[in-house]
Amino acid sequence: MMIIKSAEFIKSSSALSECPRAPFPEYAFIGRSNVGKSSLINMLTESKKLAKISSSPGKTRLINHFLINQSWYLTDLPGFGFAKVPLAVKRKWEHLIMNYLLKRENLVCSFFLVDMRHEPLKNDLIFLEWLGRKQLPFCLVFTKADKLSSSNQNKNLHRYLKELALQWEPLPPFFVSSSETGQGREEILKFINDCNKDFKPVII
Repeated sequence: MMIIKSAEFIKSSSALSECPRAPFPEYAFIGRSNVGKSSLINMLTESKKLAKISSSPGKTRLINHFLINQSWYLTDLPGFGFAKVPLAVKRKWEHLIMNYLLKRENLVCSFFLVDMRHEPLKNDLIFLEWLGRKQLPFCLVFTKADKLSSSNQNKNLHRYLKELALQWEPLPPFFVSSSETGQGREEILKFINDCNKDFKPVII
């Protein structure tokens, strides 16, 4: 398994042009507000304070870059969904996210986070369909697994995958995680480590 030796916050960017330039592989975390992106980043890096966690949805409004092991990036993207912000702000976030996903040249894969307690949401499914149409690699990460019993985990996972199967063949890769218990950490880091081995440095 990959060992995290260092993890540091690099910068926040309000536009793609402001993102740090480096020949490193990059992995984006995206999902609805309050789905647990910052908590998952902290769990993966075994740091309680690397990514700031807020009880109020919609606090992440910029692209936040973290450099891991001096060799690859994690990015925390603005959340979307029920955050109580003006429509104009939501549209700005949407443009920022999509521009980043389409044009960030060293982006290897996006991790789309889903709260495992909830049913498949229409807007999430539409966004996943958009990722597929644009041929942008992604994985699903089902978060907050510790909030459910094992039987309900399996039930909700089956329900979500059954809904995805209506559009996807084969199904996209997925992980089940809990920031509280560390569930999914080894599997996600192994996936990133395998991707890093195949990454060809970007010439800036």
